[in-house]
Amino acid sequence: MWTGGFRARVADADRIPVLRSGLEPIGPQDTALTWVGHASFLLRTGGAAVLVDPVWSERIPGVPRRITPPGVAFGELPPIDAVLITHNHYDHLDAPTVLRLPRATPVLVPAGVGRWFRRRGFTEVVEFDWGDSAEIAGLTVDFTPAQHWSRRGPLDTCRSLWGSWMITGPQHRLYHAGDTGYGPHLAEIGRRFPGIDVAMVPIGAYAPSWFMRPVHMDPAEAVQAVRDLGAARAASMHWGTFVLTREPVTEPLLWLRKAWQDSGRDPGELWDLAVGESRVLPALGGADGSGERAVRGADPA
Repeated sequence: MWTGGFRARVADADRIPVLRSGLEPIGPQDTALTWVGHASFLLRTGGAAVLVDPVWSERIPGVPRRITPPGVAFGELPPIDAVLITHNHYDHLDAPTVLRLPRATPVLVPAGVGRWFRRRGFTEVVEFDWGDSAEIAGLTVDFTPAQHWSRRGPLDTCRSLWGSWMITGPQHRLYHAGDTGYGPHLAEIGRRFPGIDVAMVPIGAYAPSWFMRPVHMDPAEAVQAVRDLGAARAASMHWGTFVLTREPVTEPLLWLRKAWQDSGRDPGELWDLAVGESRVLPALGGADGSGERAVRGADPA
């Protein structure tokens, strides 16, 4: 039954927008977000390069192989100044990918996840509780709440923390929601961190709603989350890579666009990213006056 259901859900996988055109250069004060796939982002901001929840593997335990390739070849990445992990689920903490990184790479992780990295030879590992903050590579990084859970094996359920990340550079403020259900923590984060330029929010893995809603948002809830956060823009993630739940693979993007339109928000404030797509926020006061530029991929019909 699983195989048949999987085939039905991925029937439209070729309609998931993919754009693998490489990384365009940016200025030292520009900010660029590149969606690698699922919850994986490359963030270039303030002259630093940060990876969030990097997963380049074709397969992760417990689910079928990925249905779209990583949006950026691993060998094309710039030197990485820090890696941020939101929680220890396999689709966010991927051992084969992590082990491709230099062991001196600074790694910022939730409380209880540091031992996993230290046992694999990483030497710069910092564990965070909600509310903790650190300075790294010219950025201020804060660990903020999420409504989720953690587990890596059969005996460690919720033995480590989970959360989201706020990354504040000299020009821009970025928020990565990790995995989360919709809840009051989002408005509280928005009050504590005003002026979020881009919120990276999950829009997939929500069906069936009765089961998934406490820990995953659907697209309409993601739109409301962006409003609660007070973010100027939304960047979509956590869809179109691994088939984790029952919704059709293109449904999250189509529903997101409708919910955004229904909310009355400016369409230009929705970064409905293709896999591999980058969006760039120029330095404040940039000459183009547009506030962003983009390279677009094909959209599903």
